Amino acid sequence: MAEKWTRREFLGKAAGASLGLALPTILPGRVWSAPTPANDRITLGFIGLGGMGTGHLQGFVGNPQVQVLAVCDVFEPHRLQAKRIVDGRYGNSDCTAYRDYRDLLARDDIDAVVIATPDHWHTLISLHACQAGKDVYCEKPLTLTIAEGRILVNAVRRYGRVFQVGSQQRSEGNFRFACELVRSGRIGRVHTVRTGFGYGPQGGDGVDQDPPPGLDWDFYLGPAPLVPFNPDRFLGNFRWFYDYSGGKMTDWGAHHNDIAQWGLGMDESGPVEVEGQGRFPTAGNFDTAIWFHLEYTYANGVKLICGEGHGARFEGTEGWVHVDRGFLEADPPELLREKLGPTDVHLYESPGHHQDWLHCIRTRQRPICDVEIGHRSVTVCHLGNIAIRLGRKLRWDPVQEKFLDDAEANRWLHRPYRAPWHL
Repeated sequence: MAEKWTRREFLGKAAGASLGLALPTILPGRVWSAPTPANDRITLGFIGLGGMGTGHLQGFVGNPQVQVLAVCDVFEPHRLQAKRIVDGRYGNSDCTAYRDYRDLLARDDIDAVVIATPDHWHTLISLHACQAGKDVYCEKPLTLTIAEGRILVNAVRRYGRVFQVGSQQRSEGNFRFACELVRSGRIGRVHTVRTGFGYGPQGGDGVDQDPPPGLDWDFYLGPAPLVPFNPDRFLGNFRWFYDYSGGKMTDWGAHHNDIAQWGLGMDESGPVEVEGQGRFPTAGNFDTAIWFHLEYTYANGVKLICGEGHGARFEGTEGWVHVDRGFLEADPPELLREKLGPTDVHLYESPGHHQDWLHCIRTRQRPICDVEIGHRSVTVCHLGNIAIRLGRKLRWDPVQEKFLDDAEANRWLHRPYRAPWHL
C-alpha cells in the first residue's frame, strides 16, 4: 500500500530530512491499486504559475472531472492571478493561494498536483509530493541532473504514485503513428535518427538589483546557488542558465529526443556513447550553449544526431519518416497511407496528455509519459550537455547510469544543493 504522511509529519520532514539515494525499486510493469477518489472530481493543486503553469491551470480548470483547490507561487502577482482564474471559473471558490508549496502538499483534501516551476525545483517538489501521497503532473524537462532522475523514479515507485511528465508530443497522433511505422519495420532497419530544435540565445543584459515587490527571491532560488536578483534569471529566461536548466538542449530536447527514444524502443535504456561540439555565449549573462552538434551511439549501432533542423527524422534501409508538430512526411510517401495490422507494433494511444493523466489517476495505471520515460529521455539531453561542456567523447552505461572509466564526468551526474535543501 502507498505510504502517506500526516500534515504534521510532512511539514516537519520536508525541508530538512534526507530523502535517500537508494529508495527501493518496484518491478517494471506493476500497476498499483488504490481507491478512486471519493468525490467524482479529482482535486488539484498547482505549484509554479508562470507561463506554462498558467497554461496548465487554464486547461484543467474548465475540466468537469477536476476541482482546483489551491495554487502556489513564490511571486505574489502570479499566485493572485491564478486564484482569480480559479475563482472566475467556480465563483466564490475555496481556492487558497500559497507561497510555500509544503503548505499546499500538507492538505489531505488534494489528490494530485501540477508542477510547472523552473527546472531546478522539479525533483525536490515532486519527491515531496510523492511523500505526501499526491499524484503528479510535472513539466519537462523532468530533472536538472541525471542522478535526480533515478532518485525520483525510485520514489514514485515506492510511494505508488501516478506521474505524468509534460512531454506532450507522445499524446499527439502524428508522433505515435510515426513511431509505430518505425517500430513495425516499415522503413527497414533503422540506422540514423536526426533531431533538431534550434539553438539558444546569446544575451542577457540585465543588471543586479532589488527583487520586484511580492517576490521571495531566496525561495525562488531554493537549492540553486545564492545570487543577487537579476531580471535575466527570472521568469522564462531561467532556461538560459545552467544553475536552473540546460538551455535548448533540455528545453526542446525533452520533446524531440523523447520521440527519438520512443521510436527506437529505448524508453528504459539509452545510448552508450556521446560526442559533440558546442559554442557558448561570449557576452551577456546567459551561459547555456548557443550552438551544438551531438552524435550519440546506441548499443545496436543506431546513431542519434542532434543539431540542425527541427523535429525527429528516422532513417532506415528502406526509407525514412520525419515528424514534427503538425507535420508528418515519409519516403516512400505511401507509408503514410498504410494500415497497421494486428502483428504490427501498436503504441499506447493517449486521449490527450492531461486527460490521460486523469484517467490513470483513477485506474492507477502508468500514463503515456511515465516518470521512467521522462527520466530516460532527459538523460539523453543531460549527456549531450555534459559532453559539450567537457569537450570529449564519453562512454555511458545506461544500466548502471554512470560514465565508464571517467571519474570527472561522473561528478557531473549531480550538483550539490544549497542548504537547507538536499536530497
